[in-house]
Amino acid sequence: MATVIPIRGIRYNQAKVGDLSQVVTPPYDIIDSVAQARYYANDPCNIIRLELGQIFAQDDEKNNRYTRAASYFARWQEEEILIRDEKPALYLYEQEFDLRGEKKVRTGFMCGVRLEPYAQGNILPHEETLSKPKADRLQLMRACQANFSPVFGLYADAENLINQTLSEARQNRPADVEFTDEAGEIHRLWVITDPTALNTVVNYMADKPIFIADGHHRYETALSYAEEMQSQGLTGYDTVLMTLVNLYDPGMLILPTHRLVKNIRNLDFPRLKEQLNTYFDLKAFPIPTGEEESQQVIANFFKLLEEKGKSGHAFGMYSRDRVLYLLTMRPECSPQDLLDPKHSAAWRNLDVAILDNLILDQMLGIGSEQRKNQDHLTYTRSEEEALNQVNSGVDQLAFFLNPTQVEEVTAVAAAGDKMPQKSTYFYPKLITGLVINPLGK
Repeated sequence: MATVIPIRGIRYNQAKVGDLSQVVTPPYDIIDSVAQARYYANDPCNIIRLELGQIFAQDDEKNNRYTRAASYFARWQEEEILIRDEKPALYLYEQEFDLRGEKKVRTGFMCGVRLEPYAQGNILPHEETLSKPKADRLQLMRACQANFSPVFGLYADAENLINQTLSEARQNRPADVEFTDEAGEIHRLWVITDPTALNTVVNYMADKPIFIADGHHRYETALSYAEEMQSQGLTGYDTVLMTLVNLYDPGMLILPTHRLVKNIRNLDFPRLKEQLNTYFDLKAFPIPTGEEESQQVIANFFKLLEEKGKSGHAFGMYSRDRVLYLLTMRPECSPQDLLDPKHSAAWRNLDVAILDNLILDQMLGIGSEQRKNQDHLTYTRSEEEALNQVNSGVDQLAFFLNPTQVEEVTAVAAAGDKMPQKSTYFYPKLITGLVINPLGK
């Protein structure tokens, strides 16, 4: 199955950098221009200069974000701001975070993974990719010959043997790296070099497929680059940096991404409710005007939505009449019969597939193309923001989902299918800047 490879990673020299929280960032694909400027200002050696450099009007082929990244990368190594580990290692990684007042810890490990096409069935994607982000990442990889941020992968280890092996190898010593980031999340990293532990983990992983959770563009770009270098007779480019997390890990979470509907001309809400009644039982929860009472109704509603989702397909809907509606699918209605049979049974059983295709597409006319260009649909992970957007008149309706389960993601991937757009938000995101994977060396 998948081939895990210990690597001699490149890491920040804490003796020179000091506060690591000032030089790391979230993944590039969730950084907007405001955050980018903030990371530039945090520290002159912030990883943002490598991972997502600024673009200037005078940029040309010889001086651009990619050439500047390569220059910074080379200089920081010369100045020993970045130093390479002496021995091959696996990097045990903990993220401690808070979710709705509850402390959680997600454990994984960083490593190299041998690149191979999806068709071999050992590395399994679950979502489609776009050409523009891959072109950007390929230019960066050509310039710097390194992976700056890891792909997020999942594997199945019900007995937790891999994490136990790595935890025992660290021998209760303090983390080699520990800091708290701007979101209040604590990051801990242990460099594991014990050959016995490394061989044990590599052997455990040898019979396991890897499911890509986040980083499809990074993986596919790395594969394209490896093939490009191989065609030139060059070796050492066939691994990609990954953080692997056991899908049974108690800190493994997926948060839902809710849908906001806008710009539907002549929206006939009574007609929509009639259409929904064909497939769903609707229960109305009017929101009182008083602050305390309204908060209690809202909190109870989302608890009920979560409870109903454990035994069937359930959704929330909010309208400008200040009413929350609980939609529970009727027992006689089967998504296997209602959704496109070209998709797998696992795909047709997804809440997000039912919402996007049965409700948004068939009832509101928001098809796949409209969902992509977001003329009539936007997304949020915040229930409060969704309610406020409708109350303010910016959006017409909000639809609320329960989280997609990890097992559902892996089932869709194993079936060779792809998740609908905005199906998963793996939380928390991995940090960029802990370990860099040099290529061709």
